[in-house]
Amino acid sequence: MLLISTYPTAWHFCKLYRVLFLLLTLTGIPTAHAQTPALSLRYTVSFPQPATHRYHVELRVSGQPQDTLRLKMPNWMPGYYQLMHYANDLENLIAEDEKGERLSLQKTGDNTWLLPGVRKKPVVVQYEIKTSRTFVANSYVDSTRAYLIPANTFLYLDGQLGTPVSVEIKSNPSWKNIATGLQPVAGQSGTFTAPDFDILYDCPFLIGNLEELPAFEVRGAKHRFIGYGMGDFDRKQFMANLKKVVEAAVDVIGDIPFPEYTFIGIGPGRGGIEHLNNTTVSFDGAGLDTPEGMNRTLNFLAHEYFHHYNVKRIRPYELGPFDYDKGSRTNLLWVGEGLTVYYEYLIVKRAGLIDEAGLLADFEHNIQAVESNPGRLHQSLVQASYSTWKDGPFGTQGNEKGKTISYYDKGPVVGLLLDFAIRHATQNQKSLDDVMRFLYQHYYQQLQRGFTDAEFEQACETVAGVPLTRVFEYVYTTKELDYNTYLGYAGLKMEVGTEANKKTWEISRMENPDALQKQILKAWLGE
Repeated sequence: MLLISTYPTAWHFCKLYRVLFLLLTLTGIPTAHAQTPALSLRYTVSFPQPATHRYHVELRVSGQPQDTLRLKMPNWMPGYYQLMHYANDLENLIAEDEKGERLSLQKTGDNTWLLPGVRKKPVVVQYEIKTSRTFVANSYVDSTRAYLIPANTFLYLDGQLGTPVSVEIKSNPSWKNIATGLQPVAGQSGTFTAPDFDILYDCPFLIGNLEELPAFEVRGAKHRFIGYGMGDFDRKQFMANLKKVVEAAVDVIGDIPFPEYTFIGIGPGRGGIEHLNNTTVSFDGAGLDTPEGMNRTLNFLAHEYFHHYNVKRIRPYELGPFDYDKGSRTNLLWVGEGLTVYYEYLIVKRAGLIDEAGLLADFEHNIQAVESNPGRLHQSLVQASYSTWKDGPFGTQGNEKGKTISYYDKGPVVGLLLDFAIRHATQNQKSLDDVMRFLYQHYYQQLQRGFTDAEFEQACETVAGVPLTRVFEYVYTTKELDYNTYLGYAGLKMEVGTEANKKTWEISRMENPDALQKQILKAWLGE
């Protein structure tokens, strides 16, 4: 049985030579580069000895218009903002002509090889990928399954990232299923196609004996959950809760940009990565037998699901087309990641799966992290966003420990203050939801591009109808956060205490709030 999910296409509809292909597919991600119609790229992936944690890749090239092929392996994958140096996993690279005679490959950099004298000549490139750890941003293969990160798997031709590609998966005979976001080729089992490399690199593969949980539909879009090594938990209740999460997330934006979405559970491990019509998440069902464990997992899945809006479509300008060599750096990860944390909390609350105390506790956790970190006095949110490539996503991996912050912690807190500022300024007629909808409709749907720092701030102020300079000081500077002013707009207050010789921050309701404060709190809680 083949388990797949259909995939949206790229964004540059103005390129006439791609119109026919695009009519056969859907909407999707930014694609970077003009294609050469005569060029053909076909990959085959096989697993001759999966127990060695290696797999084999073959690339067949024909119609190459240049005399010299410049082969490159990406240094990172979009969605994980760290250089991964995937070329370090590549072994036994060889190139042959159509007669099987060896061609000369010249390594010219850490992730670059030159193959001269091949204009219009068919070429076969073969190599192996070694794997070593079960992590959502790394490929991993063993005797029971294969998880393939495309950026960790497929060499690309420099200057040809806009070329359509096909991928054939020759699965291990004992593995029955394939889960991926790529479009299957009709009549060719295990073969998939992508209109360009931005789409290819956005579609991981999970291969093995997989289990599919009962699917559900939201606004006509099918939502599936497919996974490896899922343990013992109440599958029916879990999927019922997940449907409520998806419904609440979709209600924020009001549109579903795909016919089908797939949650792909890769088994035990760490992390989750968002994609346009799917997410790959570390998941084995552990902890779902307790309310705390269920809440933690639903927050995690709400976060990754909302990313198909925020980051993949509502995106900073720099995040597509992608620079697979150096990485695509942006000041706006506090929006892409931090505000997604903000919405994961609200989504689970609006879904009716936690109460008010649980929602406030989520924010208290982030506030505790922000206020306990001396880095808040040294690094701003935009600096943390841009510096994540050296500091790590949680601001702890660089050389200046104690001088960095995490946009995962401060981002949702500033999002809270920003939302209350907008609600207060508009007498509860508008909120941060309206900003997100505007960004989706204006930049993704109409302009088909990302937004800049200034455009994001302008969108917020347009919705609020007033300048939001004070709030954005918390983004661009290290100014201490004025919690009580903004919490007060919703009839809330911050109380700082001490427990076990440590400071604590607790959000509670004010006594005798006025009518507007009551309205704002009720609307924010989704009641």
